[in-house]
Amino acid sequence: AAIVWLTVPFAPGAVVADLNIAVVFFIAVTSIGALGVIMAGYGSRSNFSLLGALRGAAHMISYEVPMILSLLGVIMLAGSLSLVDIVNAQAGGFWHWYFLPQFPMFIAFYVAGLAEARRVPFDLPEGESEIVGGFMVEYSGMTWALIQAAEFASMALISAITATLFFGGWQPPIDALDLGNFNWVWFGLKTSLIIFTFQWVRWSLPRLRMDQLMDFGWKVLVPATLVWLFVTAGVMLVV
Repeated sequence: AAIVWLTVPFAPGAVVADLNIAVVFFIAVTSIGALGVIMAGYGSRSNFSLLGALRGAAHMISYEVPMILSLLGVIMLAGSLSLVDIVNAQAGGFWHWYFLPQFPMFIAFYVAGLAEARRVPFDLPEGESEIVGGFMVEYSGMTWALIQAAEFASMALISAITATLFFGGWQPPIDALDLGNFNWVWFGLKTSLIIFTFQWVRWSLPRLRMDQLMDFGWKVLVPATLVWLFVTAGVMLVV
């Protein structure tokens, strides 16, 4: 949840490491989260914890597939795997931001991000009514606090990546509002707004059943992202 921030551009020139494969780096590092969930559940020597860990890892791995597919449209439009290049490609006003031509991909990425951060309605590892407290039921004190902190840090990271890929990153809505080196204000506002929607979803929606969650990921999001990927490729080829 922390190391991917090295590649996130906050403002013009304000990035720790401008990797030319930053998107691949983001996918690779966030995939490790499933391993942490399994280790936490298995290490507590509790059947409840192990069940919660396996359910959590299953849904996290499943939703990584539509998350990766939803990124491909942005990569095709920008022609780069660098987050800095993707932000620069969205310059010139909000009508250049990728959430407009890639709206289905944005929705798929947002939903997959909810699942990746284990937020309601995808918080199956913590289904209190079925498996007590999930993979962290045996933990208390600072260990429990670190697990919770990782979850909230993942939410902030997914929000920042969403703002970077689909909402222009630090780019202002119109050029007249350009703040120069202080464009991190725009990046912060966009990220905060997306975090608010994460909370909004948590307050509004009930938890899904395991079969509903898996069906939605494999039978809805994956086909939808594949179809829009072909649409994007076709439009780029023609136009």
